[in-house]
Amino acid sequence: MRTKASIESHPIHPALVVYPIAFLHSTFALDLIGRLSGRQGFHRLASRLGIAGLGSAILAAIPGAIDYIYTVPPESSAKGRARRHILVNTTALGLFGLAQWLRRRRDDRVPGALTLGIEAVGTGFLAVGAWLGSTLVHRNMIGPDHRQAEAGRSREERIPYWPGEAVAVARVDELEVDQMKLLKVGGERIVLGRTEEGYVAFDDRCTHRGGSLADGVMICGTVQCLWHGSQFDVLSGEVEAGPAELPLRTYQVEVAEDDVLLVLPEEGRADPLEVRKGQWPADTLRERDELGRKGIG
Repeated sequence: MRTKASIESHPIHPALVVYPIAFLHSTFALDLIGRLSGRQGFHRLASRLGIAGLGSAILAAIPGAIDYIYTVPPESSAKGRARRHILVNTTALGLFGLAQWLRRRRDDRVPGALTLGIEAVGTGFLAVGAWLGSTLVHRNMIGPDHRQAEAGRSREERIPYWPGEAVAVARVDELEVDQMKLLKVGGERIVLGRTEEGYVAFDDRCTHRGGSLADGVMICGTVQCLWHGSQFDVLSGEVEAGPAELPLRTYQVEVAEDDVLLVLPEEGRADPLEVRKGQWPADTLRERDELGRKGIG
C-alpha cells in the first residue's frame, strides 16, 4: 500500500534505514578489526559511527512509525510482522546504546570482550530486523505506490459512518471500469469498485491473511489479493481461488442521479461466517486468527 510518509510519492523510511544499518554494522566491524590489529584508530572511528548510527536510527523510526500506524493493514499478518520488526530493531538499538555506554571515556581505548559481544548480538538483531523489513516491502507490499490504468494512482477517502443509511461515496463518473477506491468508514475499511455491470462494495481485508484488496487487482468482476493470490467474486463475495477459504462480506450500492451511495449495515461489522452460517467450524476461525496473530504470510 502507498505509504503516508513520502515525498513526491517516494517512501522516506526505506531511504533512511540504510544509514543506521551501515553505521552500526560498521561499528562492530571496525571494533573487531581494531581488536585484531591492535590499531586504536579503528576504535575511535567505531565510536563515532555508533553515535551516528543511533541518531540516524531515531530519525528513520519516525516515518516507520507513520507507516505502521497508517499504512500497514489492520488485523493482518503484516501487522504482526511489523510489530516484530519494531521490537527487533528497538532491541538492536538498545544493545548498541549499552555498548556505547560501556566504552571507556576515551574512545581510543580498546573495547572489552563484553562490549564486542554486545555489538555482535546487536548486529544480529539488525540483520533480522532488515530481513523483516524487506519482507514487509516485497511480500506484503507495504510502501509501493501502485498505479491504475487510465486512472492514475489508487484513491482513498474517509467517509462518515451513518448506520443503516445510504452515504454518498463517489460520483458516478469518478472511477473507471476495474478501478477501486478505499473507503474508511468509521473503523472499517471498505472497497468501492466499478465493474462493467456497475458499482460494487466489499471488505478491504482478504480473509486469508488480511491483505488489502484495494491494493490488489480487479478484472471482470473478480478481485485478487496481491499477497498470496486469493480471488473473490466482487458481487457475491464467494472465493474463486484460494488459498482463502472464507468469503468476503459485500455491501449494497445504489446510484442516485450523479452520486454513488453505499448502504451501511445497521449493526457492526459481521464476520464472513455469518454469510455462510454453520458452514465453517469454530476451530477454523480460531486457526485463522491464530495465524494472523503470528504474522504467517
